[in-house]
Amino acid sequence: MGSIEFWLQSAGYQISGTQLFNAEALPKIEDIDFLVVLGGPMSVNDEAGFPWLKNEKEFIKSAITAGKPVLGICLGAQLIASAMGGQVYPNSLAEIGWFQVEAVQPENASVFQFPEEINVFHWHGETYSLPVGAKQLARSEGCENQAFQIGKHVIGLQFHLETTPESARAIVENCKDELVEGAFIQTESEILSVSDESYSSINFLMSNILAYLHAGNH
Repeated sequence: MGSIEFWLQSAGYQISGTQLFNAEALPKIEDIDFLVVLGGPMSVNDEAGFPWLKNEKEFIKSAITAGKPVLGICLGAQLIASAMGGQVYPNSLAEIGWFQVEAVQPENASVFQFPEEINVFHWHGETYSLPVGAKQLARSEGCENQAFQIGKHVIGLQFHLETTPESARAIVENCKDELVEGAFIQTESEILSVSDESYSSINFLMSNILAYLHAGNH
């Protein structure tokens, strides 16, 4: 969870998790106050190989319908999009490393306000179409739909604002076979050599998003 865990603990949340790939049971909707849907290496379309994806999407839709704050990151954002009627499909280019995203609605008071431009950490090969009623929040040169919002309580992020130096090293170590040559794929050294300020910047934005969703629940 990277920086998300520290923020949730600081805000007084008790954190629980469900490892669906280990056949763990989902909680009851009424027993959760805030749902964070994290990433993974599979596609949301891989229900044949990962049948729990169907139940996860149904759970996400139920949480959204119930008005719970919901945050999706990478695969999590794609699961939200799929659960709410959007399509998930391969992006024209993979994005792996630190690349800039830009705000799409920087002065729209009805949605979360992204910085005009910010360098963030990516690791994805797929993208999504926006569900009906969703508002696009951010885009990049390599991928049009980088972030979206549904109502006041749901935000999906294609990128990883929660990344810490430790989590960046872990994903590089476990997924380095994906670091092939590409227009938006950095090398291991490029990914791991960014400054501490890069992590502080994205973690601060992550905190602002969590605070925004939390405020809508109180």
